[in-house]
Amino acid sequence: MSGTTTRTPTNAAETTPQASPPPEPLPTAAGEQHHPNAGEPVRAQPAERGPTADCTADSAGGLTFDVRLPAGVSHGADAGLLLRRRPGPSGETEEVRLPLAPVQEAADGTLRAALPSTVRLSEGRWNVFLLLAGQQPRRLAPGINDLRSLVDRVPHESRTWLGVRIPYATKHGNLSVRSWMRWPHAEAGALCVHDGGLELTGRLYGAEVKPTARLEARPRRVEATAPVLVEVVPSAADPREFTVTLAYPALAAHRLWDLWLRPDEGAEAVRVARILDDVADKKRIFTYPAQAVEVAAAAGEEPALTAKPYYTLNNDLAVRVDRTEP
Repeated sequence: MSGTTTRTPTNAAETTPQASPPPEPLPTAAGEQHHPNAGEPVRAQPAERGPTADCTADSAGGLTFDVRLPAGVSHGADAGLLLRRRPGPSGETEEVRLPLAPVQEAADGTLRAALPSTVRLSEGRWNVFLLLAGQQPRRLAPGINDLRSLVDRVPHESRTWLGVRIPYATKHGNLSVRSWMRWPHAEAGALCVHDGGLELTGRLYGAEVKPTARLEARPRRVEATAPVLVEVVPSAADPREFTVTLAYPALAAHRLWDLWLRPDEGAEAVRVARILDDVADKKRIFTYPAQAVEVAAAAGEEPALTAKPYYTLNNDLAVRVDRTEP
């Protein structure tokens, strides 16, 4: 079963809500604030305005939606799901339509749609709507999200692109899907925060980490400034695994730094991120302590700086440097 994709220019002020999801109690790596119940199906808060949909993820990146219609609601032969990407600054969006069919082994009124891993979803947040004949599209409410297969997911190295989709509940109680499209991909592993710096371990998919590999810390929105380059140590056991230690004093000149991995001299840099799990939004879930940054000061001055790693709204890894009050 496959979906149909269309691109549609829209107004960025579309009536569908541009909501941010709430944090979920999900697993973290070593050194992070812990949240229990890792990998268990999570029942989200239902929305009042629409039927619910249970989502099941598979390890290849596909999703199955089981929609439960209220008693007495007729679905007709053309029932379907509509996934609509929230428009970016240009106002352009995309839509994917998936057919819904009755599920014989489920309760009456249950319809199923499948989003195969082979159907590409552009990076972004996709709102999910129910389509019934003669009715306007309706937002769906999340039911049970079974995302256990996404925990410690390992992509196949033979593929040419990596698609990651994680369903979640928006703050208004609607069902949405967060999507990523990347390859190669540098997956961040454990972060060890210590005095004066950050030690990062990770794994590169789609390429190997060569002896000339470097981590690039790029100052955000300061294109004229050269990145801070740090040597990367490939694993002796697996050339796709790596370790790197980033000293915070080298980042004192700017506030926000995005982390990139250049696997080899002359190779394209790859954004370091953490997307191979079941956490749609890590920024408020994975938290790390701030560390003092020791920098040389002019006579009579004593700059007070702290630095800490964090995940952006796109689950990319970054470092923030803050000036503290004297």
